[in-house]
Amino acid sequence: MVILSSCGYTTRSTLPSDFKTVHIQTFKNSISFAAEGRRNLYLPLLEVKVKNAIASRFLFDGNLKIADEDKADLVLKGELLSYDRTALRYTDNDDVQEYRIHITVFLELWNTRKQGPAWTEPGFVGEATYFTTGAQAKSEESTVDDAITDLARRIVERTVEDW
Repeated sequence: MVILSSCGYTTRSTLPSDFKTVHIQTFKNSISFAAEGRRNLYLPLLEVKVKNAIASRFLFDGNLKIADEDKADLVLKGELLSYDRTALRYTDNDDVQEYRIHITVFLELWNTRKQGPAWTEPGFVGEATYFTTGAQAKSEESTVDDAITDLARRIVERTVEDW
């Protein structure tokens, strides 16, 4: 009776078993750093860092192997849409004490066998926070790396778990 009423949780992928490989295209960087209301901050090679983080996460996950585009079962396509830094916490003097960084991307997982999208995500986000002062203070640059890692983790989970 206990076996029949279990929730069915598994640590295996929910991908069809015939999907073994994925290719990750370098993301197009469409972030408008000069737009009004945006920070005038250019992050060099952000699209390359995102691609490399996703590839590393797929390797760590182990459900799909990285392959050349012409040999892959799936192709992950993406576009960087925005980079935002918002204040979360202020000191008594109205100085910003904590920020949150959001990196938003458009994603499409292309099924090469069906020649069509397996899924599309128009606004997928990776995020991280950092303090500007105190024992937990760290740089914005290292926090961007944390946000990229979070984005990569979410993308791989979306791909292999499809919750």
